Amino acid sequence: MSDAITGSDVLFVLMGAIMVFAMHAGFAFLEVGTVQRKNQVNALVKILVDFGISTVSYFFIGYAVAYGVDFFVNAAVLSGTAETEGYAFASNGYDLVKFFFLLTFAAAIPAIISGGIAERAKFWPQLFATAILTALIYPFFEGIIWNGNFGLQEVITNIFGVGFHDFAGSIVVHAVGGWIALGAVLLLGARRGRYRKDGRVMGIPPSNIPFLALGSWILCIGWFGFNVMSAQSIGGISGLVAMNSLLAMVGGIIAALLVGKNDPGFVHNGALAGLVAVCAGSDIMHPIGALATGGIAGALFVFAFTLCQNKLKIDDVLGVWPLHGLCGLWGGIAAGIFGLEALGGLGGVSFMAQLVVSLIGCAYALAAGFVVYGLLKASMGIRLTEEEEFIGADLSIHKIGAYPEEDLR
Repeated sequence: MSDAITGSDVLFVLMGAIMVFAMHAGFAFLEVGTVQRKNQVNALVKILVDFGISTVSYFFIGYAVAYGVDFFVNAAVLSGTAETEGYAFASNGYDLVKFFFLLTFAAAIPAIISGGIAERAKFWPQLFATAILTALIYPFFEGIIWNGNFGLQEVITNIFGVGFHDFAGSIVVHAVGGWIALGAVLLLGARRGRYRKDGRVMGIPPSNIPFLALGSWILCIGWFGFNVMSAQSIGGISGLVAMNSLLAMVGGIIAALLVGKNDPGFVHNGALAGLVAVCAGSDIMHPIGALATGGIAGALFVFAFTLCQNKLKIDDVLGVWPLHGLCGLWGGIAAGIFGLEALGGLGGVSFMAQLVVSLIGCAYALAAGFVVYGLLKASMGIRLTEEEEFIGADLSIHKIGAYPEEDLR
């Protein structure tokens, strides 16, 4: 029975890892559909190569930073059929699929950032940033929250009676990715012609609404692996997480539809806003609380995206700061509201603990974004030249466009 349970857990976590890995196709097509045609190939290549760099960085450095576990032992030990001093790996290779699962979370950080810096960022400096973020910056905070490193969770528990709760990463993944992206976007500057000297804001419409929608659909489907399988075992799985994810998603869709006045970009991103926000408290909220959390997130995204683009004149191409940064922040706080027993939740959370650590996480990520991209800007530059940006990242970087036959005409 023990072998059967362990084997089931391995399969369960592996399926979760595959579902979240598939979400990276969603990130890619969401960006492909949003950017101009001359930058579509770059979006596809960036997301895939970022995943490759993230895997190597997290395997050799990041996972050890977060969890104190490395893989520098023989395959018999890794698979759990032999033991070594210091650490015993679980049987059936459970710890290996757990790494795969958590890697897909780490790799989401550069995938999130990619959408904000699209259409004018250099290729190789972004890969350097990916390596730094997934080897050091993200795992450092991940280990603090999910592994209890450096005693912050203990301090929060002593002050507020309970620790910080983030079941599936509203803060650890989404807010961290979104606030790092804000620093990168501000250092990079706006796209050519986006904002005129006379104060006018020039619209750059999405290149392909069907691709944008496809990206959103892929992300929505994969998100049920992201949230539900964060239990990391068959015994820990909860239908409540699935129900709450579903209702938060539809809450985001409906709110974005109403507030965004039927705009398809807002509708498809509204679904993602709801899912971002419910990650933290998906295991403890009542479904009605999840619906409210998602609805508020959908409206928040529309308002924040409009403010960011038109008033603050921050050229965040896919709106990753409003979507992941602000909706992620809201999700961390919402877990401390709708997770309370008084509002139908399971309890075990504190509003103040959620608020304080959520703000700490966002401040850390914003500072990290400025440091990492600031150093890269000073040392190697992070922006394409005006000519390269005018031609497009596809031809400037990859020497081929998304529609090669048309380039020959």
